[in-house]
Amino acid sequence: MTILVTGAAGFVGSHVAARVLREGRRVHGVDSFTPYYDVTLKEARWARLESRGGFTAHRLDLADKTALLELCAKTKPTRIVHLAAQPGVRYGIDNPQAYLDSNLTGFMNVLEAARALEIPHLVYASTSSVYGANKKMPFAEHHSASHPMSLYAATKRANELLAHSYANIFRIPMTGLRFFTVYGPWGRPDMAPQKFTARIFKGEPIDVYNQGQMKRDFTFIDDIVEGVVRVTDHIATVDEEWDANAPTPDTSGVAPFRVYNIGRGAPVDLMDFITTLEKHIGKKAQLNFMPIQAGDVEGTWCDVSALERAVGYKPTIGLDDGLRETVAWFRDFYKV
Repeated sequence: MTILVTGAAGFVGSHVAARVLREGRRVHGVDSFTPYYDVTLKEARWARLESRGGFTAHRLDLADKTALLELCAKTKPTRIVHLAAQPGVRYGIDNPQAYLDSNLTGFMNVLEAARALEIPHLVYASTSSVYGANKKMPFAEHHSASHPMSLYAATKRANELLAHSYANIFRIPMTGLRFFTVYGPWGRPDMAPQKFTARIFKGEPIDVYNQGQMKRDFTFIDDIVEGVVRVTDHIATVDEEWDANAPTPDTSGVAPFRVYNIGRGAPVDLMDFITTLEKHIGKKAQLNFMPIQAGDVEGTWCDVSALERAVGYKPTIGLDDGLRETVAWFRDFYKV
C-alpha cells in the first residue's frame, strides 16, 4: 500500500508518516514548509522521515492544483491522509487569507486529486474547534457544529461539508477526524504545551487565558496516531440506519462518509496541566493571567465512543506520562 500524507513535515503528519513506514508501507510526503512557525523544526521532522526507507519527499503547495494532480498521477497512492492545513485559532484574526488558501483551496485540490485517482479512502483532519459555541459536553459527533468561533473552525467545518458532497457525487469514501488538543514530542511551538515548556525553561512568564479557568482534552500524539492509522484502513460506508427525517452530521444515508472525534476523553484543568508540566521541568512557572481571547473557547471534552466502536480506539497515555516524554524530548532537541 502506498499512502500520500499531506503536511508530512508537520507535527501530526510526521508522526503518522513514521508509523506507516514502520508498518512497511510506502509514503509519499507532501509539505510546503510555510513559515507559520520556525521551519527549522519542520526540516528536522522531514530529515527523520527521509532517513527511513520507503519515504519519498515532495515539497509542494496544495494550492497548486496542477502540481498536485501531476504528483498523484505519477505516484498513484492507494490512500490519502490529508493533514496539511493552516492551523491556529488566533492567527486567523490577522491573516484570514492564509486559511482560505490552505484550508479551502488546498482541500478542494486534494478532493480533486482523490476524484482523479478514484481513491479507495480519503482520511482528513478536522478539529474539535468546529463545536464552537456549543456548551453541552462531552462533545459528540452528532451534536450541532454550526456556530464556529474562529475562521480556522469555519474552514474545517467547510471541509466536512465539502467531503460529504464529494463522497455523495463521486462515491469516494471520506472520513474526517476531529482532533482534540494534541501534544507530545516534535509538537508545534505555537501550541500551549510547547510554548509553556519553552518559557518555563527560559524563566519567562506564560500567558494564561481566561484567568486559568479553562479545560482541554489533552491527547498524547501516540494515541492520535494509533487512531489515524486504524481509521485509514477502516473505509467509510453509507450508514444504512441514518434517518433523513432526523439527520445527524457525522454519518450519511446517501454517501460513504464518516466523522469521528479523536481525543483522550478526559478534560484537564489548565492549572493542573501547568502544575504537571512544572513537575517534569523541575521549575515553577511565572503566570500572567489574561482574559479569554477572541475566537477561543473555555473548554473541550471529547466523546470517543464512536471511534471506539468503529476501530477499537482506546487512548492509553495519561497526562503525567505524556508530559514526561514531551519534556524529555524538549530537553534533548533544544539542548536545555
